[in-house]
Amino acid sequence: MGVAIACAVPHPPLIVPAVGRGQEAAIAQTIASFEEAARAVAATAPDAIVVLSPHAPAYRDGFFISEGPREEGSMAAFGQPQEALSVAVDCGLAGAIAREAGRHGLAIAPGGPGGSQIDHGAYVPLWFLSRALDLQQVPVVRLGLSGLPAGDHRMLGRAIARAADETGRRIALVASGDWSHRLKEDGPYGFAPEGPRFDVALADILSRGALEELFSLDPALCEGAGECGLRSFQIMAGALEGTAFESSLLSYEGPFGVGYGVALFTVLDEPGDSAAEVRAEQEACGHDPLVALARAAVEAYVGEGTVLEPPRDLPEEYRRRRAGVFVSLHERGQLRGCIGTIEPQQPSIGREVVANGISAATADPRFPAVTADELDFLSYSVDVLAPAEPVDSLVQLDPRRYGVIVSRGHRRGLLLPDLEGVDTALDQLAIAKRKAGIGADEDVQVQRFEVIRHSAGGEARRG
Repeated sequence: MGVAIACAVPHPPLIVPAVGRGQEAAIAQTIASFEEAARAVAATAPDAIVVLSPHAPAYRDGFFISEGPREEGSMAAFGQPQEALSVAVDCGLAGAIAREAGRHGLAIAPGGPGGSQIDHGAYVPLWFLSRALDLQQVPVVRLGLSGLPAGDHRMLGRAIARAADETGRRIALVASGDWSHRLKEDGPYGFAPEGPRFDVALADILSRGALEELFSLDPALCEGAGECGLRSFQIMAGALEGTAFESSLLSYEGPFGVGYGVALFTVLDEPGDSAAEVRAEQEACGHDPLVALARAAVEAYVGEGTVLEPPRDLPEEYRRRRAGVFVSLHERGQLRGCIGTIEPQQPSIGREVVANGISAATADPRFPAVTADELDFLSYSVDVLAPAEPVDSLVQLDPRRYGVIVSRGHRRGLLLPDLEGVDTALDQLAIAKRKAGIGADEDVQVQRFEVIRHSAGGEARRG
């Protein structure tokens, strides 16, 4: 179980007909896309809906979460008190999210008096979902944003995904947020040149599903644009990390001076399978497309001096998703080159494999460049890294399952999991420290990560 589908949606109150009274006709594309997204969510038959809202109670140093057991809301603030909703809260899932977030130092709390009132940032998407789902049967968890850094919002997203997995919930994640509020002089906040530039950048990121890029947007651009949804989308990005998904930007409009975008992210392979299970499945197939791509990239570069373009028949998740990748070459059982990236540097996993495969063959400082005469004797493996998470204790490490990253200041060292001769967590940390040039007695920050190791079909052609 886990996140089955996610969507990024706006929350203009006037899109609800009782409030808009005809004005909603000016954003007909947004309405149609909202309805399409609601149908897509319903088609996944979720056990619960998690809604992220910029207008829920907000804390400087923590996150609001539904307290339950029910929440109610209306459009009374917009002159239509008869337009109302009531939903059940999934208290079990809410508690699991709070516990998982707490393990990583994130404070989670209900909103106090009035905190059970559904804000309009959550009300608008729930209104559309109620047309496609019975919200009396599908409970909701509502979460707010905070004044914490982007990395903490990413961590909350990871906690949501883990909590859903641990509780066996199949969830739909709704990231509510408008885009720039400064698109037109006669808009609610006037015009700023950053407004349309921000929306163009965000549209590009969401349409490509390159959610990691949400964390590298220029802060001055975001501030000048007057956006309100970025942190919602960053939480969503954290929840989708490590999954393969299809992304589509269904629509974008801004007739009232505020950007309204609807984007859909349909998970292809639900999280929950362990890296070992995935590896076993790959080995049973007898071949692996990433291993074949690494071999082809090295041979094209070493033999012809050309940089290979990933083939069109490469599985879609490798053409769309981004991740850190390590490519390892062995010759007659001995390491011949290993180069990788902790964070993705290329637009897709496929391109990451090509770039790192070439580097492993030609730029590993421990070895001379591979020659054409060696190509038939090389064996290949490709490790695709899951997002790293902080570690507080040695008991959280397992050198067979997890790789480690140690860092002190600008020095950082990484060691992959399941390496011959690395039998304990202490061994693993000691080697990673040495690789980073960090003294054995120096304190370090430690992170762990899982990998999916692709090796099927990577054997050398000649012994």
